[in-house]
Amino acid sequence: MRVNISALQLQRSDLVGDVAHALERTQVPAAMLCLEITETAVMTDVEQSMDVLAQLHTLGVQLAIDDFGTGFSSLAYLKRFPVEILKIDKSFVDDVASDPDVRAIVASVLGLASSLDLEVIAEGVETTTQRDVLVELGCRRAQGHLFARAMAPDETEAWLSAHSLT
Repeated sequence: MRVNISALQLQRSDLVGDVAHALERTQVPAAMLCLEITETAVMTDVEQSMDVLAQLHTLGVQLAIDDFGTGFSSLAYLKRFPVEILKIDKSFVDDVASDPDVRAIVASVLGLASSLDLEVIAEGVETTTQRDVLVELGCRRAQGHLFARAMAPDETEAWLSAHSLT
């Protein structure tokens, strides 16, 4: 399960407690939860963010930097934050098949992530061409309308069953 965390939520003192309580209440294993935080949200208050991310990491949840490459973060912070996943922003995916400069940026992000032992997910994949170029570049995970549209929680179980994924 993936949940977006806003800059305001990241700065709340009770975020870690709320997440721990939700995991306990729902009996969802922490490793099955991935919290997605944008670069911009993390950079609002770096020290506070690092502390909260460390506490969330201790709970066992996965952490992802969402919209990677569009914010103002320094690469130096990438190794300091306890994240497991980088999500390549849709703005790069849109042009990966047609713009050699964008392709080079995506290849660089994939190489950087590999060197840091981070997973990469491409966001907003809408065409088979985009998917094919991303696979050629070494991206093994993607999300977007090519695979499924966004859906409400009650629709998810039926979709998973219909696609033999439960």
